[in-house]
Amino acid sequence: MTQEFKDAQSMQRPLIDAGMEPSLKTPDKKNEKAKDQKAKDQKTGHRDRLRQRFLKGGPKALADYELLELILFMAIPRKDVKPLAKDLIARFKSFAGVMAASVEELCSVKGVSENTATCLKAIQAASHLMLQEQILSKDVISSWQALLDYCNATMAHENIEQFRVIFLDKKNRILADEVQQTGTIDHTPVYPREVIKRALEIHSTAVILIHNHPSGDPKPSQADIEMTNAIIDAGKTIGITVHDHLIIAKNDFFSFRNSGLLYGR
Repeated sequence: MTQEFKDAQSMQRPLIDAGMEPSLKTPDKKNEKAKDQKAKDQKTGHRDRLRQRFLKGGPKALADYELLELILFMAIPRKDVKPLAKDLIARFKSFAGVMAASVEELCSVKGVSENTATCLKAIQAASHLMLQEQILSKDVISSWQALLDYCNATMAHENIEQFRVIFLDKKNRILADEVQQTGTIDHTPVYPREVIKRALEIHSTAVILIHNHPSGDPKPSQADIEMTNAIIDAGKTIGITVHDHLIIAKNDFFSFRNSGLLYGR
């Protein structure tokens, strides 16, 4: 045994005696980088596959959470957003519920920043505008399904009641689409005089009354019926017609005209 070998042993002994045996392995940085790159490639591949499915098959080719995931790609480009998309659907019950949630409600979900919430609300606003443009400058009575689609998109998932009035001209084209009042989860104060006053201001000759029921049951209350009749009576004296009163719920709607209640007492 050479002196150099003995010296090397004596230098290592204190470490071994103290339970601090020197590591014989060094971190494999190349392996770690390879794993990171593989994870990135898998994420990129997943996003590309999802995009291609959407481009080829449209929204029907994706589950609700996948469509939401596709949207979140734009707001959160460097993160796996699949878990977040599923969390949002679970929290707000549906894709439409996610889009209808307020910025504050969205930001309360872990992983959602104000920027992400703004992106979702901008897409919601764009979809509402597109639906609204489908009924503008048209005879609303002959575009009834388009009107229902618009009402469902804008009101069905609201958490509080809104009372909306669509004011029409002599050709049943939209002059104005206005939310007159907002209320609580089960009540909105409505003033027939204000509805008729606004109709006169913009020279409207007919109106469609619309409000939502956050409870999910579109059946009208007695107060809904009495309010509708009050607006009908007020409009009669000055030639303003009430074409219908629609009650919008999450998965259904009620039409006063179709149900024979428009002039019922």
